[in-house]
Amino acid sequence: MFQQTHTISPAVSALHVPEEFQPMTAEILRAGEESDVLEFLMQRPIHTVAMVSMIQDNGLESTLNRGTFYGVRDLNGNLEGVGLVGHATLLETVSDRALEALAEAARNYPKTHMIMAEQERVAEFWESYAQTGQEPRLLCREWLMELQSVPASAKGISALRLATEEELDLVAPIQAQLAFEESGVDPMMTDPVGFRKRCLRRIHQGRTWVLIENGELIFKADVISETIDVIYIEGVWVKEDRRNTDCATRCMAELSRRLLAKASSICLLSNELNTRALAFYKKCGFQFRATYETVFLTLSDESRTN
Repeated sequence: MFQQTHTISPAVSALHVPEEFQPMTAEILRAGEESDVLEFLMQRPIHTVAMVSMIQDNGLESTLNRGTFYGVRDLNGNLEGVGLVGHATLLETVSDRALEALAEAARNYPKTHMIMAEQERVAEFWESYAQTGQEPRLLCREWLMELQSVPASAKGISALRLATEEELDLVAPIQAQLAFEESGVDPMMTDPVGFRKRCLRRIHQGRTWVLIENGELIFKADVISETIDVIYIEGVWVKEDRRNTDCATRCMAELSRRLLAKASSICLLSNELNTRALAFYKKCGFQFRATYETVFLTLSDESRTN
């Protein structure tokens, strides 16, 4: 006697599984989807400023993004997750299944330098991402800090200004030094041409701020991402012999006033082990908002220049 079997099509069987338990797939986001993606991302502006700014600057599909944007949608087409998978992998999700789908997409990308997100999301992402037993090269825990106003009494420095193209050789080595101190990788060694191009592009965009006296760089800060809501800065540096003076706080007060004329707040990430930097930002009025983690991965020689 033959045993009768029944084949249930995926479309029918899916009806018996609650949607929240159904697996999802991350799909590449294409030009023309920007409005939908930006609406999703801008629900949490200080957490998504990097991706929002990148899309507004370059669009969803651009080599300038140094990666590929993916979206994860439910059965109704609503976004549950958006991620940039690339040299820097960034995430914004509202469900665990969206996070797992983005992790699966990221596993297929061989040139990731770092993964960054809120602490708990990185842990969940890594659990799905590192199924092959991959180990991180370096882990950094950082504080996301935000500034919304500058006291009227805070003194600034009017000589603070935007860098010019001719000053690239002053700012690029400092930015490379800061990157090496944080990640252990010197971009001036691994990708000197690409790194200088990226520094020069920021200068051309009017996003590198400097204080220069007698041809010497005294203070530097870079606007990495900028939206109507939030401006994200990094690469804040002060010449060593000025660090025990009020130069740094005055430069930050000046920079903050100018940036807050264009956006509602300023945010930055600071390594939790750098107590001196944290104390400085608190003194400047920045407040803690969330704990982030950055996972740095080992790149092959072939991947370093991409």
